[in-house]
Amino acid sequence: MAAVSEALRGHLAMLAFSALVAGSFSLGGMVANEIAPAALNAARFLIAAAIIGLAVLATRGIRREDYKAPWRFAVLGGLFAAYFVLMFYGLQSAAPVSAAAVFTLVPVMSAVFGWLLLRQITSGWMALALSIGAAGAVWVIVRGDFDVLMTFEIGKGEIIYFWGCVLHAVYTPLVRRLNRGEPALPFTFGMLIAGAAVLLVFGWGDIMATSWLSLPWIVWTGLFYLAVCASSATFVLLQYATLRLPSAKVMAYTYLTPSWVILWEIALGHTAPPGLVLIGVAMSVIALVMLLEGAAKAQRAGA
Repeated sequence: MAAVSEALRGHLAMLAFSALVAGSFSLGGMVANEIAPAALNAARFLIAAAIIGLAVLATRGIRREDYKAPWRFAVLGGLFAAYFVLMFYGLQSAAPVSAAAVFTLVPVMSAVFGWLLLRQITSGWMALALSIGAAGAVWVIVRGDFDVLMTFEIGKGEIIYFWGCVLHAVYTPLVRRLNRGEPALPFTFGMLIAGAAVLLVFGWGDIMATSWLSLPWIVWTGLFYLAVCASSATFVLLQYATLRLPSAKVMAYTYLTPSWVILWEIALGHTAPPGLVLIGVAMSVIALVMLLEGAAKAQRAGA
């Protein structure tokens, strides 16, 4: 019963993760051309690290045993920092819903890296679900246009962000591989500190060139949402779920992201995507349901 409870908590964590991440696409698209991606994400990581650091101090406290082998945090922090920088470079030209669709390709890649790094096996049912989700993602990326699909003309922004998603897919199983029993909060704190250090070095020129006091209010709104909701909260949720669910199932919740982004876009007063795009979104939701049903069948079989 305890194992089932832990798995359920992992699923709930990823449900919240998908909703919070979706906001970063809509708000990110609004600020991507207002500030250099490296400068924005350096500030984001620093704010998020401060928040998580306070949470660690208030709960567990800073313990030396939580930060053994600091190279692990450098690897994970560097991967996630690079992912976010590439995401915002991509959002400079890619539409939020289209970028969110690229993000839904992560589960397929996570399944591959999950096998390479952890030897996690993907069942036939899961492979079918991932394939349906990937097909739905491609349909959204081409904006429901069959002619674009035939010529496969993918925008520059989507291509840039795709390579960021490859890094994200590597990151997910690596968390499980490199974690040595540390709780989610201190482990996340170590990763954020390392990621902030990488971004400070990489983006120092952009940071110094940014006129921080002259930034539009939307940039500050986006920055604090990204730091608090789409970084601090989602990092902990992702770490928490990754330690309780297989990598492919963790990232299966990314299939909900395009649906959440469409709701975000409507709420922010932006134009809704063409109706045919919803076919791809529906395929992504079907993929998620199939993966969850597969998980339920496996649990019943194990019982």
